[in-house]
Amino acid sequence: MQASEVPRTSGEQYYNPFHVLNNYISNDHCNSATWDPSIHTHNQHFFTLDSSPTMDYVNCGSPLSGSSGVVDGNELRHVLRELENKLLGPEPEDSCSLNDDLVVVVSKPSFSSMGLKELLLACAEAVSDADISTAEALMNLLEQRVSVSGDPIQRLSAYMLEGLRARVLASGSIIYRKLKCREPTGSELLSYMQVLYHICPYYKFAYMSANIVIQEAMVNEKRIHIIDFQIAQGSQWVFFIQALANRRGGCGFPPFVRITGVDDSQSAQARGGGLQLVGEMLAKVAASCGVGFEFHAAGISWCSEVEMEDLNIRHGEALAVNFPYMLHHMPDESVSTKNHRDRLLRLVRSLSPRVVTLVEQESNTNTAPFLPRFRETLDYYTAMFECIDAAARPREDRQRVSAEEHCVARDIVNIIACEGSDRVERHELFGKWKLRLVMAGFTLCPLSPSVGLAVRDMLKEYSPNYRLAESDGALYLGWKNRALVTSSAWRC
Repeated sequence: MQASEVPRTSGEQYYNPFHVLNNYISNDHCNSATWDPSIHTHNQHFFTLDSSPTMDYVNCGSPLSGSSGVVDGNELRHVLRELENKLLGPEPEDSCSLNDDLVVVVSKPSFSSMGLKELLLACAEAVSDADISTAEALMNLLEQRVSVSGDPIQRLSAYMLEGLRARVLASGSIIYRKLKCREPTGSELLSYMQVLYHICPYYKFAYMSANIVIQEAMVNEKRIHIIDFQIAQGSQWVFFIQALANRRGGCGFPPFVRITGVDDSQSAQARGGGLQLVGEMLAKVAASCGVGFEFHAAGISWCSEVEMEDLNIRHGEALAVNFPYMLHHMPDESVSTKNHRDRLLRLVRSLSPRVVTLVEQESNTNTAPFLPRFRETLDYYTAMFECIDAAARPREDRQRVSAEEHCVARDIVNIIACEGSDRVERHELFGKWKLRLVMAGFTLCPLSPSVGLAVRDMLKEYSPNYRLAESDGALYLGWKNRALVTSSAWRC
């Protein structure tokens, strides 16, 4: 089992396009490998002593001795004791003994011998069962082992421990808001985001794949309108404008570009100011490239409030809509009867866009109950922290610690500690996104080979443990055998 794997429980099956790929592709050749999505694998079964298939020792005899027929009480106790020792080792002092009336094998776990992942899962189970005394004992033990400057699992465990504490104290939403308020503003937070931008390829993957899709959809268009629902600092469109500068539209010169940037509080905080800063920066880039440009600021505090009039639609413009890592923040039918997630998709469909680009984390945390959600979070972010560690920055690097704290930890706490409308980190797997968009009236467009080629070329700058796979029209980017991000394109 890879370091980033955690056995899954019942619930929605996680589709992993890297599982087969990982079985026969070496790290040195992963970026150029091909993968056959027609090959399927079967789920493995994991048994503990309590969950394993039972054996009828009285009727079937001892599986150890090979005898058959009826076994008397003394022999049965001897057989079970031998089986217990083989499975669990010597009996700890605090184990219950076998009595004459009932055969019971009870072994209290030795928490001190557990690894961090085992401790986290045991603690989450105790929290789920409302066994607060056990949860507190495990939290105290975890506290002694975690470290924000340790190895990947130590760092992740530190933040997941905070999420568990917040859940026990029913203070998840309070901590989430305080973490948000304590975030540095302006250049400091921007520098932390830039640290992650350079350490991991996930932002570059989003920008590059979406830009190529939009460029190809807008061939020979004279006027282009892009609505970006998570414009942040606007850096994605610097590359887009520069690429258009070398292209001639239907009238012999670069097409005119108008961008509508939808704002949110986190983006404004990172910029250290409002959307006008993004517009001014992009206007300068466009002027230097000889590209006609206009910027429309849609200063909306939360995307669920978006209405048609906010988007400044004009006739005669070819429209593209970009959803980069933001649609999972929209509450759906499991949170509110208003179902803002599907409402926004229907609104965008009514605009008849030429293309819609969607980039999202490949994780199942939206409607999953607490315990499966905790396991999914542990699995997903283990891979994420391993990615960050692969950048070979010193473990004590203050910028890396701050980047993880301000850009990753808050999401983890929210996923673990919050419920209902307080939980805004609600990721879905690509299969669910596909269903939502199809129901809203969109059709999936297979990505052109140029998207995969560009991403593979970009990945040469990073660890060979990154994987790229195409399946069902979507492009999957992952770490080792864990898919982390998907990119897809849609049309009406």
